[in-house]
Amino acid sequence: MTTKMSRDTRRGDGGNRRRRITLAALVAATACALTVVACGGGGNTQATQAPAAGQLSAMAQLGEKLFNDTALSASGKQSCATCHVDSRAFAGDDPLAVPLGGPNMDLPGLRNTPALAYNQFTPTFSIGADGKAVGGFFRDGRSPSLADQAEKPFFTPFEMANATPEELLRRLLTRPYLDEFTAVFGKASVQDASAALRNIGQALAQYQKEDPVFHQFSSKYDAYLKGATALTPQELNGLALFNNPAKGNCTSCHVSTPTATTPALFTDFSYDNVGIPRNWKIPANIDGNTLDYVPKNGTALGEPNHDYYDLGLCGPLRDDLARSTSRCGAFKVPTLRNIALTGPYFHNGVFDTLQEVVAWYITRDTDPARWYTKADGSPDVSYNDLPAAYGSNVNVSEVPYIPGLAPTLTNSEMADLVRFLCTLTDGFDPANPTAYRVPAQCNATADSIAATRAGTAGK
Repeated sequence: MTTKMSRDTRRGDGGNRRRRITLAALVAATACALTVVACGGGGNTQATQAPAAGQLSAMAQLGEKLFNDTALSASGKQSCATCHVDSRAFAGDDPLAVPLGGPNMDLPGLRNTPALAYNQFTPTFSIGADGKAVGGFFRDGRSPSLADQAEKPFFTPFEMANATPEELLRRLLTRPYLDEFTAVFGKASVQDASAALRNIGQALAQYQKEDPVFHQFSSKYDAYLKGATALTPQELNGLALFNNPAKGNCTSCHVSTPTATTPALFTDFSYDNVGIPRNWKIPANIDGNTLDYVPKNGTALGEPNHDYYDLGLCGPLRDDLARSTSRCGAFKVPTLRNIALTGPYFHNGVFDTLQEVVAWYITRDTDPARWYTKADGSPDVSYNDLPAAYGSNVNVSEVPYIPGLAPTLTNSEMADLVRFLCTLTDGFDPANPTAYRVPAQCNATADSIAATRAGTAGK
């Protein structure tokens, strides 16, 4: 999909990245920063003053250093930037379904690395009067804020793997930017481990809020809406199919209209259970695995009696909704901005390409044997990443995934939909459109979709 890069190269230079953003984006980001920086707190005027145009506040500059610092991990080899790579919209840049981490960088995670781009727009988790869950951070919404989310990987055993906040503070005290940390948060901030952790999370959140590289709104589609470029006939047809409730119906969750002054984010931040296939490339999904951090939550749930299931909203990483079994298997709807860059796809990374994703959506229930397989590759039951008891939670009431409904898109239409999705990739310059770079998977055709549906693509 995209060229792989070494970890050192991936970290890059934040200042150079910012200089590559257009002046207009910098001005817009500064305006955004004026509204959010006061939330930074810390009791220091340097942390709450608005930065000059094109610059980050002192807190956000500190957050950038923290984001790229591998020395804050038990392995000394993992930072936020290790898994969240700027060239991939701050998703992962390796072919693994789940990233590796831990003290020796050899422990597999449980979920595919989510993109951080546009993450700042996520609302606080809530459940409305209609029972609909919306917002929150992580794929199950268990974290209430961007800052809280930023704290958690420092202590996850298969990520940065610090045992305690005190251990993290000891690492922080050795860093060359310690003076900057105390200048922003005060000397008392490094005398208490819990306070230091909160401030680390706050700085990381502020960096993501302020730096325009996290929210560029510079895609071809954005330029099209401004009248600065035209979409191809295939892309225009893909857009129409995306919005058509009888065809792709994508906008029912991935909202394509702006909200107030914010351009379309292509998500409604809701949760859905769409029956994603089980990914046997995730070690936690293999029965009998000896990973001590993988809860054996599946055997009590009945057929098909797998040791472990990732049930999204109802656990096991989130525990406050464990009794809300109707939510089991539901995961947060992600933004589709930069979706061409952020594969593999879904919470478990089961699909490598957008062509697979689109073909699966359209033929989930008309060709289940193509998508649902056992670890040995033989056919499995539909919705095989759920205990049978929770199969009724799967969304079967909306186009395009309605059992018994013929595929709503032809191969050619699926290819056009992929081509439209690729216009959501940031980095389009109307003055130099030939410089726009999208992955090879964006060159979808009816033939390539046919090969994907047959399982012969790339073979």
